[in-house]
Amino acid sequence: MSLTPEPRWARVRSSAARVVASARDANRHPATIDVLRRARRALPGDSGFGDPLSAAGRDSAGTIARVAGRLFDEHPTASREVTLGGLQLWHALLERAGRGDGEHEATIVFTDIVGFSDWAMRAGDEASLRLLRDVAAVLEHEVRAYRGHVVKRLGDGLMAVFPSPQLAFDAIVAGSAGLDSVVVSGWRPRIRVGIHTGQPRLIGGDYLGMDVNIAARLAEKAGTGEILVSEATLSDLDRSRTTARRKRAFQFTRIKGVPDEVVVYTVAPATPDR
Repeated sequence: MSLTPEPRWARVRSSAARVVASARDANRHPATIDVLRRARRALPGDSGFGDPLSAAGRDSAGTIARVAGRLFDEHPTASREVTLGGLQLWHALLERAGRGDGEHEATIVFTDIVGFSDWAMRAGDEASLRLLRDVAAVLEHEVRAYRGHVVKRLGDGLMAVFPSPQLAFDAIVAGSAGLDSVVVSGWRPRIRVGIHTGQPRLIGGDYLGMDVNIAARLAEKAGTGEILVSEATLSDLDRSRTTARRKRAFQFTRIKGVPDEVVVYTVAPATPDR
């Protein structure tokens, strides 16, 4: 009894299925994925590019990385590594061409409204929201006016970055003066500020690292209406326009995130000679 030959289309389909299965296996093979990951570490740019933090930026590479992340499943694959490796290289080239963001010196500013939480409990949600909006309108206007960028809003405060210490200081002085006109339910807000200059790491739309921690800790330790700056920031301020005194009221070793060698100053606008 003779067997009917398998139709040609069936043989082609079977061969194609085997090719697809082989490609799928190769795409998920741990050794292949490991080789590609090591190759990514040798490429320019952030070898972790593609994670939720690094892909949070507004540049074109970050945008495509977010889309690519939704297309891939949660399991590691060779195709994912190849795609992200290409985006990583693209992102690095954008940075070098000046069209992206990378590591560079920046002055970091943190602000906080002193006593806001206690006042908000008494004033209620509507008044609290109105005050936050009024404060943000004043401060963020001055940040932009002095070439700064608001990185994020932090409840009753904000984090901003500037291209120079002087621009950061001038923006804060102007913003603090502008807050004199803000009064909600009989309460006038006052801020405290921390400023530090360094080379924070930009990941996506946020800045991370020790330099960011220093600026944040200085803001936490500042008093009402006080501007605390690190020595790195003070060294680039116009001393004819500022007054400064060494801050000795606390031990640096007790401030989490601030190295022992950081020297801190209280600064204020210089009073014009009469």
